[in-house]
Amino acid sequence: MKERLAALGQALRLPDVRRRILYVMMMFAVYVGCAHVPLPGIDHEALGRMMQGGGSGPLGGLGDLLNAFSGGSLKRFSVLALGIMPHINASIIFQLLVMAIPSLEALQKEGEWGQRKIQKWTKYLAMALAVLQAAGFITLFRQSGFFTANLPVTIFDILMMTAGTAFLMFIGDKITENGIGQGISLIIFAGIMTSMPQQIAQTITLWKSGSIGVPNLVFFALIFLGTIYVIVLFQQAQRKIPVQYAKRVRGTRVYGGQTSYLPLRVNQAGVIPIIFAIAVAMFPGTIAQAFQLQGVKDFLTNVLHLSADSVGAAVSALQNWTQPSAQNYWALAFYFILVIIFTYFYTAVTFNPEQIAENLQKSGGTIPGVRPGAKTRDYLDRILYRITLAGAIFLGVIAVMQYEVGSITGVTTFDLVGGTSLLIVVGVALDTMQQIEAQLMMRHYRGFLSS
Repeated sequence: MKERLAALGQALRLPDVRRRILYVMMMFAVYVGCAHVPLPGIDHEALGRMMQGGGSGPLGGLGDLLNAFSGGSLKRFSVLALGIMPHINASIIFQLLVMAIPSLEALQKEGEWGQRKIQKWTKYLAMALAVLQAAGFITLFRQSGFFTANLPVTIFDILMMTAGTAFLMFIGDKITENGIGQGISLIIFAGIMTSMPQQIAQTITLWKSGSIGVPNLVFFALIFLGTIYVIVLFQQAQRKIPVQYAKRVRGTRVYGGQTSYLPLRVNQAGVIPIIFAIAVAMFPGTIAQAFQLQGVKDFLTNVLHLSADSVGAAVSALQNWTQPSAQNYWALAFYFILVIIFTYFYTAVTFNPEQIAENLQKSGGTIPGVRPGAKTRDYLDRILYRITLAGAIFLGVIAVMQYEVGSITGVTTFDLVGGTSLLIVVGVALDTMQQIEAQLMMRHYRGFLSS
């Protein structure tokens, strides 16, 4: 910890790194300001009651998490109410399409041009999903009885919520380009952290009113500190595979001969699987809300000749099976399985054992006791499968804790503790600090060359 703080202090003394950090802070300020611009046509007090903690609202515990990710914008019904989730949904879809469609896979391998093309299509899809999701939320709010605006105001709200998501994608790209860290992850980080002051105030209010006691707060604090410790432990854990490089003689010089290691992280996928799982768990509910639109109902009943009762029962079942909450154990199990699946999926996408084995063979590196080529590939694949299982179970437990800590401790006003939000905050903070340290090392290396 002291080394991290020393690195941050050193970074603030360097003009170029300090400029990047201040740029990120400025983007955070713009984000917070926009998150407090409300949209018309809704009863904000009634919406606040619906979005109460503990998963008791119509959206369940997922609504609390979405509200935390958007920095409280969903509860305030601001222009940033959708947050960055439509973009994450679109990213998931294209990740799957790239693996399923050879032409997209070839486009991705064409370098920077192909990746920009896919990113452009991802943003277009994100806008379409944002329109669908905004319409779904407004439909839910209207059915709950506190959104009574007419059609022009409804269309205006949908367009503004979609524009808010587009603006967040723009801010994320600018942070990645001109700041420190990955822009989209930092947007989610900012959304979670901006909710903390209000949640701390609500927790203090509960304590003063006698709703919770000191033992509840102590137990809550122990879970908080213990979760941070476990998260940091798993985020930094590695399986070091030794690699021996053969000696090569070129002219009068001898190259190689040294021993190194190949680090395989236990949590290779980081926080991405949980974000993907949240988006997938939310997406069926969004589709289910779209079935509540009058035009969709008329199409199902008049054209497909389905009864309104059967459609309503199917929609209700879809929401109950996919939206996790403290009381819905089937949905929690579905969420847990989704996290494990996406952990293996994202690890397979980001780490290619065959390519690593090929690179080792080309550079003259071998793993002691393992033959180069296919044997090395199989060995890496087997090791990766085992350690990924531990990382996947860790992420699944962290994700489910989000919904159980409130009922265990009695503190339902602090969403950061319990798993998902805290994992994202700690993970993004660690990754950002590593990038700051990389900037410092690069700065020192340039100074060594110029000396």
